Amino acid sequence: MNNKQKLPEWFQGVLYKHGEEVTNPFSGESIELTPEELSIYDFIIGAQMILEMKLNASKRVDIIKDMSRGISWFQHANSKAYMVLLD
Repeated sequence: MNNKQKLPEWFQGVLYKHGEEVTNPFSGESIELTPEELSIYDFIIGAQMILEMKLNASKRVDIIKDMSRGISWFQHANSKAYMVLLD
């Protein structure tokens, strides 16, 4: 786990002050995340939830783009956590 990670410039979400352990609801496997990782993880999960709603196509494109950027950041920042939680 990295000590201090920089969030991407495009990220406009909330930066948490503390990290925490997150559990994959499907596998039951858990991993500790830094505040930055937790912020991006919650952003990705929130985007997935929004995409399940019925939105017009232009809004979906923007959400998919941001979610993809979040996933890419997460893969590079902590590939092990990515494999546990999102792969």
